[in-house]
Amino acid sequence: MKSGITIAAFVAIAILAGHTVSAQVLPPTLSSLKTVAIPEPDNYGEFIKDKSKAIALGKALFWDMQVGSDGKMSCATCHFHSGADNRAKNQLSPGILRVNADKSPNPDATFSIGKPNYTLKPGDYPFHKLADPNNRLSTVQSNSNDITSSQGVFNSKFVSTVSGSSQDTVTQLDDPVFNVKGIETRRVEPRNTPTVVNAVYNFRNFWDGRAQNTFNGVDPFGTRNPNAKLYKAASILSPLQAVSVKLKNSSLASQAVGPPLSAFEMSADGRTFQDIGDKFEFNLLDSLLNIIKSGKLPLPRELGRKLLPLRPLGKQIVHREDSVLGQYSRAPYNGLTTLTYEQMIKAAFKPEWWQSTQLIQVNKADGNSRKVVLLPDLSNTTEEYTQLEYNWSLFFGLAIQLYESTLVSNNAPIDKFLEGNTGALTPQQQQGLTLFQNSGCIFCHAGAEFTAASVRNVQNRGRLTRSPAPGNPIEDTGFFKIGVTPELEDRGVGADDGLKPLSRPLSEALLAQQGKFQEVFGEAPNITPGLVEADGVFKAPGLRNVELTAPYMHNGGMLTLRQVVDFYSRGAADDTPNAARLPVLNLSNENKEALVAFLKSLTDERVRYDKAPFDHPQLFIPNGHPGNETYVTNDGTGKATDALVEIPAVGSNGRTTPPLNFLEYP
Repeated sequence: MKSGITIAAFVAIAILAGHTVSAQVLPPTLSSLKTVAIPEPDNYGEFIKDKSKAIALGKALFWDMQVGSDGKMSCATCHFHSGADNRAKNQLSPGILRVNADKSPNPDATFSIGKPNYTLKPGDYPFHKLADPNNRLSTVQSNSNDITSSQGVFNSKFVSTVSGSSQDTVTQLDDPVFNVKGIETRRVEPRNTPTVVNAVYNFRNFWDGRAQNTFNGVDPFGTRNPNAKLYKAASILSPLQAVSVKLKNSSLASQAVGPPLSAFEMSADGRTFQDIGDKFEFNLLDSLLNIIKSGKLPLPRELGRKLLPLRPLGKQIVHREDSVLGQYSRAPYNGLTTLTYEQMIKAAFKPEWWQSTQLIQVNKADGNSRKVVLLPDLSNTTEEYTQLEYNWSLFFGLAIQLYESTLVSNNAPIDKFLEGNTGALTPQQQQGLTLFQNSGCIFCHAGAEFTAASVRNVQNRGRLTRSPAPGNPIEDTGFFKIGVTPELEDRGVGADDGLKPLSRPLSEALLAQQGKFQEVFGEAPNITPGLVEADGVFKAPGLRNVELTAPYMHNGGMLTLRQVVDFYSRGAADDTPNAARLPVLNLSNENKEALVAFLKSLTDERVRYDKAPFDHPQLFIPNGHPGNETYVTNDGTGKATDALVEIPAVGSNGRTTPPLNFLEYP
């Protein structure tokens, strides 16, 4: 295929011109994912006492609806379908990440495809419609900066957790964007939801890479945040010591601790992980102190209810044949036989991270001043946490990382083919594989992981590489600018990390350009950059199971794999059609269909049918609100009434029929 050879040569020449550390003349090789080791830190042993119990803890926390401030939102709420999200109602967000030319915020609060609580339809896609999808210069019929993503929480301010209650006490806030005629709807995140399946192979996570490879035990920002501290005690009587934590190859843990505190995804604004720990740990002293500090004494029956601990997965049924949690199932009753998360944490983690009887006292005024005390001071100006509560972010992040590390799909037809079974792929799929390798796709979606953003690729090539774009600018390895949306609509890795008081670029290439790479990462950059490309640059997603995870791209603006192939065939860069980011392929219809067929060969049937390790507990997910984009019902508090959909519990043998994918519903 002539155009494929041209692209392969183009990329190879550009890479050679950039003098990368590991210049590639030939396309990267493919192999079965079974040949690739699962990345993990080398110091798990400092924290984990029992790995199997930590995995069980992680699976329970990932699927537990009680984690959310509203008692409904879990991590799995946005990752329940092949690790992604197939809901279609109330899944639109406007272009709220838009910036001005000077990079100052300029959020677009106007919807163009639908409005809050709108139900998406096939005709809405792609968001950038051309009269001729084969020609990027043809007439633009419509264009939208709306985003297909996932609905999260209502806009609210955190007040307190209530021991024994899955719902936090919050103050409801008006939301000028997400409402229907003044009745608040659930907010929708500003980027499409990626799958967590195989995410363990990513060097960094999130589309903008903000979930760092090194986990600091506290937040997504790793060594970017030198103030991230946890508390450790060598013995039950030893003094508590504030310590820094570093676990490499732990971007899943870095990612896991972001959404539970996000005022869009799972939390009321202002909640901390210590608050979540307080919510799940039954502590009589804490509860009595909160009552004394509040000056309110509830009725005895209310006090008893308040003091009841939360049972893990207490709102959900766990299948008796669940591959991880089945041994703890109480089916047909909700929850696990383990009474509390405190018990699960103590079984999974080493005691130096939870055993102390001392308290960490936090000054409420600044939220930062901390000291170790033996007894609380009963002051409303401070908050005291046990060591177990304070270190909740560590337990949460590492346990979920260990669980998600089991979500590896390495038994797709492509794996069988690469292992020597030539009949595993149809002739059409083999034609698509040849096209995939020869047309340049494999440079961004490299190796068995099908992403150049993998741990293995970054370790082999270095954290920085040269782009094949004119001038060979430096980019973060595995992050690319292909022009899906204009760079000012979403800066991607070009945005800042938002850490106060010093906010730095998420782009590692920009950090190197600014001379801050060594300071942040403790190592020298592998390339000394001049020209850097960061705005509008996003992480290349892995392609495994891509058939099941529509819609596509970071904006969720494409519905089908054919629309994605059309985009690349015409040279990509719909935002600047006169300056294509990639060479024009001009693929024939036959070749396009072959590429689509090949992409479907990346589907592991265990993922399709929710078979172990992809089985899961029951889940109730918010699916918009009764009504539509012009009318919703008020739940009595100014919020729209929720419409909840049940995702039934599935055991290790999976389903007999697979769930429908995005917009496949009748």
